[in-house]
Amino acid sequence: MAAAWNRVQRNKGAAGPDARTIEDTESYLKEAWPGVKETLQSGAYQPGSVRTVYIPKGNGKHRMLGIPNVLDRLIQQAIHQVLSPHYEKDFSDSSFGFRPGRNAWQAIEQAHDYAKQGYTIVVDIDLEKFFDQVNHDLLMARLAKRIHDKRLLGVIRRYLQAGMMMGGFVSQREKGTPQGSPLSPLLSNILLDDLDKKLDARGHRFCRYADDCQIYVQSRRAGHRVKDNVTAFLETRLKLPVNREKSRVVSVSRSNFLGYSFVGKANPRIRCSNETIKRFKKRIRQLTRGHDREAIEVKLARLDRYIRGWTSYFRLAETRRLFADIDSWIRSRLRMCLMKQWFKPRTRVRKMIELGLPVDEAKGYCQHKRWWFLAQLHHTRFAMNNRWWHKRGFRGVRFYMERFANT
Repeated sequence: MAAAWNRVQRNKGAAGPDARTIEDTESYLKEAWPGVKETLQSGAYQPGSVRTVYIPKGNGKHRMLGIPNVLDRLIQQAIHQVLSPHYEKDFSDSSFGFRPGRNAWQAIEQAHDYAKQGYTIVVDIDLEKFFDQVNHDLLMARLAKRIHDKRLLGVIRRYLQAGMMMGGFVSQREKGTPQGSPLSPLLSNILLDDLDKKLDARGHRFCRYADDCQIYVQSRRAGHRVKDNVTAFLETRLKLPVNREKSRVVSVSRSNFLGYSFVGKANPRIRCSNETIKRFKKRIRQLTRGHDREAIEVKLARLDRYIRGWTSYFRLAETRRLFADIDSWIRSRLRMCLMKQWFKPRTRVRKMIELGLPVDEAKGYCQHKRWWFLAQLHHTRFAMNNRWWHKRGFRGVRFYMERFANT
């Protein structure tokens, strides 16, 4: 239990419906723990409800998260630490999500190996709101095959059925396991292990990260056959609805697995997917709005933090030219920001002269307000060149990609 508490503290997180923070819960348990322990040992423990929050996704939609009380997070974490070793040893080598010693980069590397071996057609299975659709009876039946303690099974079922609180109202849950609770990732892997076993038994090459699963085949005909079989298995055996409109059979160059894709046929290279680049540019536009009066140093610091975090995850991408082009585009956005802040023509002229532009050229080019045109001018680019931005704190995507590639 001490190890579970340490993990809960490291994970931090907001308070649940009871409004107790981690510090509040620690103080509360100094007196209340004997009673909590007794209810756990007797099998009578009743979890609290789960606070519902919505966080934005990259595609403009929202993902529902459930935040349990800190006490329930502690108990779930303890259950997770006890159960995980018993299941981990039997999980598929092609399952990477929420497992110790495994990560998304390993999943991408394995997918890359499949593509290099000639398995360049992807069966992309889209599970519709997976965490909201988990069948409780089916999951509990899987757990009962290994767990013989009825008290523990009862606590897990009550966690699955805990009400969802939103706006002060609690709604009961008949299916699903809330994203955000410590136990949900393990439970999802236990349920989807049936799918992994089926794919392994048939010799399929696949990668699964939580509910994101892709199967790699050599022809579209085989891909459609596999897609139909897997869809039928998921919907009939696991009672999980498949989004048939989003599930597809495509080439690896058009796929999107954990934000990555591949380019090239003979020797495919890892790259960021088109959707990833679109979302990245959208965020950069938000960070480089020019109409505010925010100091450029503040804007650059925020931009640098975002780019550093983004490149840390997408470090496997092998498209140096693309990143150089993106950096050039970002610098143009930044030059445009400055031009907008130097709103008056005489201010722009004075600033450009200070940057080294000849007086006549500064007066000739800085009189109008075509901001993007001004940002793209050779004279503007020369005055605010790469070195100029580097001194002010802009490193860029390529800089961090090269740094992370060497770590």
